[in-house]
Amino acid sequence: MAARDEIVWRGGLVYFAIGLLAVALLVRILILQYVQRGKWADMSEKYVYKTAEMPANRGDILTSDGRLLASSVPYYTIYMDTRSSGMASSTWSNGISGLSAGLARFLGVRSASGWRSAIAEARKKGDRYFLIQRKVDYETLKKLKELPIFKEGQYKGGMVAQAENRRILPNSDLASRTIGYLNLGSEGNEVGVEGAFDKDLAGKNGVAVKQRLTGGDWIIVEGPNSVESRDGNDVITTLDLDLQDVATTALLNQLRKNDADHGCAVLMEVSTGNIKAIANLGLQSDGDYHEIYNYALGESTEPGSTFKLPSLMSAIEDGVIDTGDIVDTGTGTVKYYDKIIRDTKEGGYGKITVKEVFEKSSNVGTSKLIYDHYKDNPKDFVNRLYAMRLNKQLDLQLKGEGEPLIRYPGDKLWSGLSLPMMSHGYEVQLTPLQILTFYNAVANNGRMMRPLFVTKIMRNGSVIKSYEPEVIINSIASRSTIRKAKKMMEGVVERGTATNLRNANYKIAGKTGTAQIARDKYGYKTGARVSYQASFVGYFPADNPLYSCIVVVNAPSNGVYYGNLVAGTVFKEISDKVYATRFFRDYRPENKDDIKPSAPDAGNGYRADINEVLKNLDVRYRRTSDEDWVATHERGDTVSLTGVKIQAGLVPDVRGMSLRDALYLLENSGIRVRYSGKGRVQRQSPEHGARYFGGTVVSLEMNM
Repeated sequence: MAARDEIVWRGGLVYFAIGLLAVALLVRILILQYVQRGKWADMSEKYVYKTAEMPANRGDILTSDGRLLASSVPYYTIYMDTRSSGMASSTWSNGISGLSAGLARFLGVRSASGWRSAIAEARKKGDRYFLIQRKVDYETLKKLKELPIFKEGQYKGGMVAQAENRRILPNSDLASRTIGYLNLGSEGNEVGVEGAFDKDLAGKNGVAVKQRLTGGDWIIVEGPNSVESRDGNDVITTLDLDLQDVATTALLNQLRKNDADHGCAVLMEVSTGNIKAIANLGLQSDGDYHEIYNYALGESTEPGSTFKLPSLMSAIEDGVIDTGDIVDTGTGTVKYYDKIIRDTKEGGYGKITVKEVFEKSSNVGTSKLIYDHYKDNPKDFVNRLYAMRLNKQLDLQLKGEGEPLIRYPGDKLWSGLSLPMMSHGYEVQLTPLQILTFYNAVANNGRMMRPLFVTKIMRNGSVIKSYEPEVIINSIASRSTIRKAKKMMEGVVERGTATNLRNANYKIAGKTGTAQIARDKYGYKTGARVSYQASFVGYFPADNPLYSCIVVVNAPSNGVYYGNLVAGTVFKEISDKVYATRFFRDYRPENKDDIKPSAPDAGNGYRADINEVLKNLDVRYRRTSDEDWVATHERGDTVSLTGVKIQAGLVPDVRGMSLRDALYLLENSGIRVRYSGKGRVQRQSPEHGARYFGGTVVSLEMNM
């Protein structure tokens, strides 16, 4: 009996223990499920799930016709986890030689043996993030992923690729300062279009939920906290890439020729204020010129003789002089207190008209006219300049505009010399763009337009915001004064200081400027050396102004410094190019009966499709290539088909193709496409043959 009782007691004890354990487990489950639910959910988020920021793609900056100025392309930093727990020893031993050879082939930097030694040493040290290469493009990344070891993936092969977007300028230095950049460090610089329109370009980053897999890899999964990133908008500028190239090249050649310190050139559309080209070049330590500062926008200097136009217009508008009035310039010098003002012509111009004073750029004549008529009440002169808004900033779309300086009588630095000095462009300061805006207003019959750099903000091909031309002042002067100002400016080129700019095809109107440069406390001379600023500003064609332009060259040092020679030649090179390419002319034959029948324009594209179309139309054709993609050429009644070569890594030539063919060819090469218009591809940017990277965007301009 005792034995039976002991068995029952022990069995009961076991059952009690099991029951107690069950109750404990139930309590623990309830605690975990209801009491500590939040804690363990957070732990799960931390160790099983995590969120990561998904950066948005920054929008593109484009020219007025949709060609690319700035874009973001993905680049990668490649690391190797040499001690990845999933990497089998056989994977390492069998693949290290092939991996090293591939790295040497695709990346260079080291030889195959050098790569093998470096990686082996890193593995010996247990390096989990051994740097392979920075700034690797997408095409190279794809090749690296096919190498031994790396092709096993991050967990088994140790390859880690960290993506980052890099801003590129496909056209190198062209307008790079105006395109601008962001520097969000301690100084926080925001330059050009990139800085001014950052909110539009930046987009909005998203959030991705990642789940940890066995072995440590992470994959993106759907989750309630996922937020899709929104790419930035595109910004359409007023710039014309072809004209920008002309302006930059012309300015660069002149700066080099004259060994100048820096210079700028700006081309503006008269009726709208649209900036079609803006070049800013400065001499750098490498001995060449680069875009390092926006002189046109930000550099306020004494303009010299280009200021004679607002000076004389003020006096004409006030009715104190007229263009036919006579002024005696004497022997070419005049003294105000202890200051002697001189003309450039030895012996002076004698008695000349006001119009001739402007044409010949007489300092003596200009200063006499302004001083004699305003010396008793200089406020009238300055008030007239203020009324023409020469003392105000232009309130531009871009940051960094220089402050204009036109002193008022009674100011601290106003003196008896101020009036005659101001009359011919000293003791005043203006930026090149502020001067150009005034001259553009004269060309525009008195209406002053605000310079415009950006016209549209676009998203997915649709305009979401437009910037229309904006009038600053409806008229800077009366129509009579404007007409006289135009005649004086035409006279400068026809008979005055800029006769070297005369052109048989179209007329230029403008004004030369040659100003001494003040060197802070040293004045206008440093020892025996005097530095000059040469400029020319005007518009064309003079009888129907379409474009205005200013060119300023600072500190030419090869003995030639006059505005007509140093700056005027750049102006003329730009205006000649504009005239040759932008003025509308009709090249169609006058007599349609003279047009001989010929084969139809079959366009370019996929060879099989073009063959089929030509057969259906019963058109004779001749094939000279077996390439899948062809270009067609019409010779009489026969169409000739020649191959279009497709080379890896180079943008193919899709001009003349339908949009369908162009999209197929480009997108299958990993290139993003943006297009405008209908019909066939008329123009592409970047042009064919340019090297492309993953994420490169090709802009297509279509035309019927």
